[in-house]
Amino acid sequence: MNEVEQHPLQPFLPENTRILMLGSFPPSRRRWCMDFFYPNFINDMWRIFGIVFFADKEHFVDKDRAVFRREEIVSFLTEKGIALYDTACAVRRTKNTASDKDLEIVTPTDIDALLHRIPSCAAVVTTGQKATDVFTSHFGMRPPKLGTSEPFTFEGRHMRLYRMPSSSRAYPMKVENKALQYEKMFSELGMNGQSKL
Repeated sequence: MNEVEQHPLQPFLPENTRILMLGSFPPSRRRWCMDFFYPNFINDMWRIFGIVFFADKEHFVDKDRAVFRREEIVSFLTEKGIALYDTACAVRRTKNTASDKDLEIVTPTDIDALLHRIPSCAAVVTTGQKATDVFTSHFGMRPPKLGTSEPFTFEGRHMRLYRMPSSSRAYPMKVENKALQYEKMFSELGMNGQSKL
């Protein structure tokens, strides 16, 4: 049986957090190009952000070094109030892949504790099926259709859960089309980007 992996990162929770993005769990370290969330260079999350907010897929990409520009990403997320974490704190990889279907959640994230730490947060985004399943199961709510949201309440706070396409290249959708879905969400939340798609 494969060993249990503990989450290698602390939650990224800017003081002015307006939106919390939740994935499932980071890939194994050998796939990282930076020490932050969505660290695999072939994952498109930071290209999606580049398209949505800067109309440039490569905005956060250092192509020469094949890494993402971590400091710029952290600065941008802090300014915008975008928090990041995952729905699992400890997992077992059943097949040594980064795929959600091969992740067995050993310890789910304490989502309530996370939301307590970000009182100005108005929306949560899940970026994959497993994250969506964990979150909706926790709140006993209906999962949103892809690209849409559903309301939920947390201790009197009226919030929305958005279900966005996975940024993994294994998810069969062009990065530009994924970006359109994210752009619509950010626009609804009043966090408009600058994409001209």
